[in-house]
Formats: sequence, C-alpha cells, structure tokens
Amino acid sequence: MSDTGTAGGRTVTTRIPARLDRLPWSRWHWMIVIGLGTVWILDGLEVTVVGNIASRLSEDGSGLAITDAQVTGIAAALYVAGACSGALVFGWLTDRFGRKKLFLITLAVYLAATALTAISFSAWWFFLFRFLTGFGIGGEYAAINSAIDELIPSKYRGRVDLIINGSFWLGAVAGSLLSVLALNTDIFPRDIGWRLTFALGVVLGLVILLVRLHVPESPRWMFIHGHDQAAEKLVDGVEREVEAETGRTLPPAEPAITVRQRTSVGFGLIARTVFRSYPKRAVLGIALFIGQAFLYNAITFGFGSILVTFFDVSSGATGYYFAVIAFCNFLGPLLLGRLFDTVGRKPMIAGTYILSGLLLFATAWLFGVGSLTAVTMTGCWCLVLFVASAGASSAYLTVSEIFPMETRAMAIAFFYAVGTAAGGITGPLVFANLTSSGVVGDTVLAFCIGAALMVAAGLVAVFFAVAAEQKSLEDIATPLSVSGSGG
Repeated sequence: MSDTGTAGGRTVTTRIPARLDRLPWSRWHWMIVIGLGTVWILDGLEVTVVGNIASRLSEDGSGLAITDAQVTGIAAALYVAGACSGALVFGWLTDRFGRKKLFLITLAVYLAATALTAISFSAWWFFLFRFLTGFGIGGEYAAINSAIDELIPSKYRGRVDLIINGSFWLGAVAGSLLSVLALNTDIFPRDIGWRLTFALGVVLGLVILLVRLHVPESPRWMFIHGHDQAAEKLVDGVEREVEAETGRTLPPAEPAITVRQRTSVGFGLIARTVFRSYPKRAVLGIALFIGQAFLYNAITFGFGSILVTFFDVSSGATGYYFAVIAFCNFLGPLLLGRLFDTVGRKPMIAGTYILSGLLLFATAWLFGVGSLTAVTMTGCWCLVLFVASAGASSAYLTVSEIFPMETRAMAIAFFYAVGTAAGGITGPLVFANLTSSGVVGDTVLAFCIGAALMVAAGLVAVFFAVAAEQKSLEDIATPLSVSGSGG
C-alpha cells in the first residue's frame, strides 16, 4: 500500500478488495457467518413469539394489563417504527464509525430491550421496550449486511447473503414451536411462560455477542477511513490463517485500487449518489422491497384468520401450520441461493419475483373457486413463499452491493425502512379487513394485490437489475473516494 499527501486526506493504493475476494472458503468465513448472520434467527423468533403470545398476554393472570389488540396493533406498530428508526440512525453511524462498533452496539441494544421486555409490568413499559427492541434489530440490518458483503469473497457473496437473510425463518419456526411450549399452563404459570420466551432471546443473543467479539472490522471500511496499516495487518493475518488451513499458497491479487481517505460522508452526498448518480438502481431497490413486503403481508398477516375462518382450523393449531410455512421460507434461499452466483442476479431476481407472484395469483384463483383445504392451502403458500423468500432475501443483497461503499449501510437502511414501513404500516391497513372479513372475494383481492406488486417488481428487475454475480463490490459501484466515480 502506498500513500501520498493530498488536500482533504491521504491518497492510498491498496489491493485489499482483491485479496479478500480471492480467498477460498475457510473457518474464518464461518466465524463471520455465525457471528453476524445468526441474529436474523433472533428477529424471526421475536416477531413470531409476540404474535403467538398476544392472546396469553391479554388473559387475566398474565401479569400485564394489556389487550390482544394492543399487542398486535400498538406494540407491533411501535416495533416496526423502532426498526425503521434504528435502521436509519445506525445506518448513518455504521458508515461513519465502522461496521464492528455498530454491530456490537446494535446487538447490545437488542439484548437490553428484550431483557426489559421480559419484566414488563404495565402496557406502557411493554410498548417502550418493543420500540427499543425494534430499534436495535433495525440497526442490525444495516450494520450486518454491510459487514457481511465486505468480508465474504465475491464468489460466494450472493448465496451467503441470501441464506443469512433467509435464516429469519428458522427463528420463526423456533418461535412458533417455543410459543406452544411456553404457553402450556401445565408446564409454566400464566405470568411466567411468556416472559421465558423473551428471556431465551436474551440468552441466544449473549452467545452471539461472544462470537461477534472476534469478528473483525471491515478492511474495506478501514482503508478508506484512514486505518490502512491496520487493514493491511488484518488481511495479512487472515491470509496466513487460510494458507495454513488449506496448505496452499494464495495466488497474486489484482487489481489495485487508489482512494482518497475520508472520515465521513454527509446525508446530502449520500442522497445525490443514490438518487442522482444511480437512479435506476434506486428504483430497483424501492420496487424490490415494496413488492416483497406486500406479498408477505398478503399471506402472513392474515394466515391464521384464513385457516380459522374458512377451514375450521382451531386457533391453537395455527402455530403448527405457520412452522411449516416458515420452514419452506428458509428452504428457498438455502436451495436457490447458489443460483444467484452462477445463473446470475438479473435472471434469478426477476424470475423469483415474477414466479412467486404468478403462483400467488394461481393460489388466489384456486381459493376463490373453493378447490383448497387447509392442507392444500398451506401447500400453496409453501410453494409461493419457497420462491418468494429467495427473491425477498435478494432485495437485501441487491441494495447492499449496488451502491458505493461509503453509502452502503445508509442505502441498506433507507430501502429497509421503506420496505418495513410499507409492510408493517401500509400492509396491515390494506389487508387487515380483507383477510378477516370472512368474505372469500376479499381474501382473493388481498392475494392479488400482493401478487401484482411482486410481479411488477420482477418486471423492474428485468430492466434495472445489475449483473453483480462474482464481481468485486468496487467493480459494481466505484467508491466515492476514487477520483471520477459515478453512475
């Protein structure tokens, strides 16, 4: 690495991006995946548990004076608001102060808020710490996705990112089954079981925190922000570790990149970069996030009401159906993720969005004509979401790799906030009455709205998706610190 003095910051030349991208898969990468990626399991656990324990919280003897509607309404909205706020606040801080500082802070916020939720004694306390739990989780999305994409080799980046984001649904499976156990009053008293579900999230989070302490800062962030010698030392150590593990000498790394170091990027420059330099990519990001948000709300927001109202499934058994649906959601990114690195981003993103939308249209038609049972309806949902989950996870991958490194965390935060707000605020307003009205045509309409927006997003991807597979992040979007960058 070389440097020369320039006004406003040193100019450095480095091969660190190429050195990271040419690494073979190793134990070091597994440590990153476990330390950073497993938090999505906690998110899935959180969201599912709260939905499943809503009825218990509102019962006499729960230890909390709160109604079912307040849990699924006010508390859920505050969790979403917290996630959107946390993403934006921590996204900006992540780009300014580094990935590691923030992915430790955001997990600490989550742990503290979840622990305090477990000891809730009144509705206002529960609401406050649901907001703060969401605040921490929203910050995780920005800090973690940016760190993962900058540390994982380009050859594996697509599949790893998809599987990690898809692991949310493993948490959803665990949350569904855990709720069945925790709410069993033969095992736990009414005022204890629901508290233990939150306490388990704290225990799992502490384990993740211990692993995360060993995850390094992103060398890509380091060399741009004036820590070039530390970045070199870090990558030297990783290369020695990988060579010792594989028994092979790593090939030379090319090309080099020259950047002018900087300490921070203002909101104005971020906005101009995302919306003026990369307008097509901005439209793509918004379309992908809104499409998947509405498709998921069209199905998951009212799935329990649909099963109970139209198929006479008992409310106590809907958790088992949801566990099956959630597991199929995880299988999508797990089994299709590799194709995003081999077949390519554009055909796979467009294909999964359009196909899942068409499958939901078909499900709506079958439901409308009365051809489905509870089991076959669940099977249709599983098929739709198997495909859709890979597409939804690719939305996070897309916005984390198609904008310059200096804006990465903030870009993730912005598009996540847009999608989360659309899904968590607009979605329930649109679908609440439709899926619970007891009228077949209303539920068909809900499905069709979600399907149409998913297909529309897929069509946007046909024209605007970026062929980012197996490419260096710096080739996909030139860092702002490189002279002459732009889109």
